[in-house]
Amino acid sequence: MRGADDEPDNVTPPGAGTGVPDGRERLWTPHRMAYIKGEGKPTGPRAEDGCPFCRAPEATDSEGLVVARGKTAYVVLNIYPYNSGHLLICPYRHVPDYTALDEDETAEVAILTQAGIRALTDSYRPQGFNVGMNLGTVAGAGIAAHLHQHIVPRWGGDTNFMPVIGDTRILPEMLEQTRVRLSEHWPRG
Repeated sequence: MRGADDEPDNVTPPGAGTGVPDGRERLWTPHRMAYIKGEGKPTGPRAEDGCPFCRAPEATDSEGLVVARGKTAYVVLNIYPYNSGHLLICPYRHVPDYTALDEDETAEVAILTQAGIRALTDSYRPQGFNVGMNLGTVAGAGIAAHLHQHIVPRWGGDTNFMPVIGDTRILPEMLEQTRVRLSEHWPRG
């Protein structure tokens, strides 16, 4: 009797050669190689070291995937989103720690976070949200040198086979479509 952990009969042993089918299904995502290689990540702790959160607001909204702009902070789409609509709230100033924000920046990050939740609710109708910051590399920050707050919309069943076992996210629209949709639903005033 075969068990769930038994290998199928048609599996090629590891190292048996390239180009030989092994009976497994695969979903190829070569665009993720830029993330794996760390392309676009800063090379050091200073803004001049290539910080993407310093570069994004210098571009057009479309090129930088900027959803909304304030006086001291802005909202941008995560280019490696957990779910559709995954937003990042970033101060314009290149600071690594929440305690380094001044009062105006702290207030605007909070205001933009509320506005982001409203825009996501109006446009995507999520059932919940994860909101928070990873301060420092050991805390999970992919870009620790520039503070950013995540807003991740959540739906029942969004953590299913594909992201858990397949380590693959399924996103139903392109990032620019998401940016336009959220911009159109962004609270005014």
